Amino acid sequence: MKKLLKRFGWLLVVVMIFAGCSTQAPGSDENSEGSDEGKDDTLAVGLSVSTQNNPFFVTLKEGAEAAAEEQGIDLTVVDAQDDSAKQVSDVEDLIQQDVDVLLINPTDSAAIVSAVESANSADIPVITVDRSAEGGEVVAHIASDNVKGGEMAANFIVEQLNGEGKVVELEGIPGSSAARERGEGFHNVVDEEQGIEVVAKQTANFNRSEGLTVMENIIQGTDQIDAVFAHNDEMALGALEALSSAGLEDVTVVGFDATDDAVQAVEEGSLAATIAQQPTLIGEKAIETAVQVSKGESVDEFIPVELSLVE
Repeated sequence: MKKLLKRFGWLLVVVMIFAGCSTQAPGSDENSEGSDEGKDDTLAVGLSVSTQNNPFFVTLKEGAEAAAEEQGIDLTVVDAQDDSAKQVSDVEDLIQQDVDVLLINPTDSAAIVSAVESANSADIPVITVDRSAEGGEVVAHIASDNVKGGEMAANFIVEQLNGEGKVVELEGIPGSSAARERGEGFHNVVDEEQGIEVVAKQTANFNRSEGLTVMENIIQGTDQIDAVFAHNDEMALGALEALSSAGLEDVTVVGFDATDDAVQAVEEGSLAATIAQQPTLIGEKAIETAVQVSKGESVDEFIPVELSLVE
């Protein structure tokens, strides 16, 4: 019996020694080689969207998701909910997740700069989508020509009013490049028309309910309104509701984005026109550009997406 125990004792010692020699500590060469071999080479892309409460950006996101799925890209989408502080935090989280490329649709073009600079410090390329950033290093900006779109809207209104009339402008989120550029294009035209007077200019933050409220307040101040230019369709549709409630049916209202609701309103005759962007294509181009950048290929600093007038 003692001999048997002695044999098993030696056997236990041998097993322990063998196990100790073959077990590698985390981070050792053997483990590192194993993790390298199993490393996932899938391109990881982060997309920060300003809001998913706007059909335009929902469509843009869906365009990016479809393109990413087709190309086998790991796409993570976060919603800033029109909160610039949340967006900065969201982007910082994506940086911590070690994404390969960042796509950012800024809520506020100035407030997003710190997040872009954080990505720069982490050597993560940044591409802005639809709205630009006012600072930091951005390898490409993919958007419609918002200035041109504002000019298209203004020219349509001037034509509809035969060069004379009182116009209201509903502006987008202050600080966003889209609001600034669409307003710039609009005024490039109407400011040169002596017969056109902009009687009110207020922000409604690209929001339909705010477009309704702001328009109601403007109507209380004056009911002499011949046309409305809203920086996006959501505000335009809100303005239409306010005008209809006030009995002001013969007002030319022009929106921007050509969302499904807006196009339907144009077809029904309530909305005079909308400037058509292509959000699906913007999302697709964002993914396409991310792939090119990840491969070290050169890309244009500005990648335009064509506009058209829907009337």
